[in-house]
Amino acid sequence: MRKALRGILSLAVLIGTVSATGASAGAATAAEPTALRTTAGSDSGTSTDIKDRILAIPGMSLIEEKPYPSSQLRSSRGDSTAGYRYFVLNYTQPIDHRHPSKGTFQQRITLLHKDTSRPTVFYTSGYNVSTNPSRSEPTRIVDGNQVSLEYRFFTPSRPAPADWSKLDIWQAASDQHRVFTALKQIYTKNWLATGGSKGGMTATYFERFYPKDMDGVVAYVAPNDVVNKEDSAYDRFFGHVGTKECRDKLNGVQREALIRREPLEKKYQEYAAGNGYTFNTAGSLDKAYEAVVMDYVWAFWQYSLLSDCDSIPADAKSASNQAIWDSIDSISGFSAYADQGLERYTPYYYQAGTQLGSPDIEQPWLDGLSRYGYQPPRNFVPRSIPMKFQPSAMRDVDSWVKHHANHMLYVYGQNDPWGAERFRLGAGARDSYVMTVAGGNHGSNVAGLADDDKAKATAAILRWAGVAPAAVQEDPAKAKPLAKFDERLDKRDVMSERGLRP
Repeated sequence: MRKALRGILSLAVLIGTVSATGASAGAATAAEPTALRTTAGSDSGTSTDIKDRILAIPGMSLIEEKPYPSSQLRSSRGDSTAGYRYFVLNYTQPIDHRHPSKGTFQQRITLLHKDTSRPTVFYTSGYNVSTNPSRSEPTRIVDGNQVSLEYRFFTPSRPAPADWSKLDIWQAASDQHRVFTALKQIYTKNWLATGGSKGGMTATYFERFYPKDMDGVVAYVAPNDVVNKEDSAYDRFFGHVGTKECRDKLNGVQREALIRREPLEKKYQEYAAGNGYTFNTAGSLDKAYEAVVMDYVWAFWQYSLLSDCDSIPADAKSASNQAIWDSIDSISGFSAYADQGLERYTPYYYQAGTQLGSPDIEQPWLDGLSRYGYQPPRNFVPRSIPMKFQPSAMRDVDSWVKHHANHMLYVYGQNDPWGAERFRLGAGARDSYVMTVAGGNHGSNVAGLADDDKAKATAAILRWAGVAPAAVQEDPAKAKPLAKFDERLDKRDVMSERGLRP
């Protein structure tokens, strides 16, 4: 699983009123949320302000409230006051959920509050949490609240000192379970888990370890690398994706970038010096350069569409060095494997090399031009951090989904490389679905599905959330999102999230 992001979601430093509850909170607080004595239900049913109710949860503290003007949004019910309040919070979590007395850390949470009488969507990206208001697709579909959680060990949600052995899928799922347990006392209606890519994997793992928490799961473009050493599905994918004309253009540019290694690496040295980039983790500029080039074809299909092939140099052999450089940089990103590009994603590469797995594709069109092959996650984690792969972790999750999936929806893109190894349902699955967006990339969602699948998926999400209108219950074809599209909350710029990790 690959690579560093170019300009993923902005992480502005938020300064505001901070509650006194900190990492020194006692083990009893960290071990299990304490029940609130305030009355749950709709906001109109209690005189206590929602912020006060949230901050009454032991271990919860406020970083900042960012109001979202109610005048900007109308719900499907025509209520002009149906806006949001948006909170950025810290929550005290055990470093080790098996031994909560051994220390705590602060984990960031955001809460897009609409009304306690509405369902709640638990969103995870699997990485840092964005501190700007936004809605996931299921949140818009059910017109609900949204809780978003920063994945453990992504700064600033990292224990100090960092015991990396406590970064695993069970510990992360237990983080979600504690947050859910605490907030369910206020948000008592149905809950759905969702996330895209690594976030979809995270939602799946949460369901596997705590299957009684959520009422449904919507996982987008979630990879499922069951056997880490078996990656032939990816090779088959790259042999057939798109059109031969497009594949040949991409392969040609990638070949030229390795053939012209000497002049382009000289340009890379100048680029690195100008930006202060170093290559201690990757080991050398040469290794970092090749890693970027080796990502090129994968990166194109992950975030581009077949129509974008028009932007690729048609005759790579006659293209200038600058044209080859520009194409590689715009799609793979030459900053990706510098220390400064890798540092933020150390937790991801650690997990890829210990539990999640990572692809190792052949790319036969390079014909011996590669010196290092598709480099493993170990190459992108500082050597001071020990790593040992656990092959049983993904096999366990895969088996559980096949035999126990209940109220789970998986959405994939036809042309997304990560979908080559995907979750599949077995005989034990109930009211669960795997759907594919024709020609879709890594940004595929329910809205991009064919009409029949889109209606079926939307109806299922509404049903699981407990808010399916009577007309939809009678005829799923009538299903549509309950909240209108809001460009500021709902627009997703897939290209700004570029990176070859899931």
